[in-house]
Amino acid sequence: MATTTASFESGHADMVHDVQLDYYGRRLATCSSDRTIKVFDVAGEQVVPLADLAGHEGPVWQVTWAHPKFGSLLASCSFDHRVIVWKEAPENTWTPVHSAPVHSASVNGVAFAPHELGLLLAAASSDGSLSVLAYQSDGTWASEKIEGAHPVGAMAVSWSPAAPPGSLVSAKGPGRPERRFASAGCDNTVKVWRHSEGGGWQQDGPALAGHSDWVRDVAWAPNLGLPANTLASAGQDGRVFIWAEQASGCWERTLLQDFQAPVWRVSWSVTGGVLSVSDSSGGVTLWKEALDGEWQQLSN
Repeated sequence: MATTTASFESGHADMVHDVQLDYYGRRLATCSSDRTIKVFDVAGEQVVPLADLAGHEGPVWQVTWAHPKFGSLLASCSFDHRVIVWKEAPENTWTPVHSAPVHSASVNGVAFAPHELGLLLAAASSDGSLSVLAYQSDGTWASEKIEGAHPVGAMAVSWSPAAPPGSLVSAKGPGRPERRFASAGCDNTVKVWRHSEGGGWQQDGPALAGHSDWVRDVAWAPNLGLPANTLASAGQDGRVFIWAEQASGCWERTLLQDFQAPVWRVSWSVTGGVLSVSDSSGGVTLWKEALDGEWQQLSN
């Protein structure tokens, strides 16, 4: 598999923690320990600075773009206990439109939900809780908090695809969108959460155990309506697991690889067919499931 790499100077004065492309791959957002977020325009190998966003009072760990149907929105989370939602209007002018405190410790991960669910934003915090912010018709944001989700601390969140598994290839047609997301924590587990009308957010089944140290990241694979839900988890223990949801509701665990070094991030391709793994040695590898069910590393 041939890949091309283009490097550019970020302009950050400290370590860069996250880099995210928007829905169209035309905008790039970066965040850093220098407490800022930078937005760039991407055209081929040309990366042009557009805006500097300053508002956090601590290192900024992660950024995430909303679907363009909601306009140009970007969310960030920081050591300063806050999640900030930024809106672009007019072009290249960014304003924080929401930054009310929800957590009492570092917010380590943040993710917008699939657009079919509305404008929802989940966050994971070192205070052990998770939160879901929901945009209201009056322009305000309502928050729901899941206390004690990972009592030692929560590290990351990742939303399920909105379409239930198999619904896009079912004779019955697409099913009702599901509100589910996964979280990773310092209790060495991954947990799945489901929203029910009237019942709020509840844990969906037992915790997924297998890691022997903090779970640094979790990523829910796009399913395009295929028959199964799939998760990837990355651990401080150096291991990456693939989790496949069974018809019974249980999750079957497969060890992708022991990288012999803490793994920071896992990320799926748009179709869910390729998994990217980033570890603390600075390495990034790509993996794909073969026809026999075995996971194979793709050559650079």
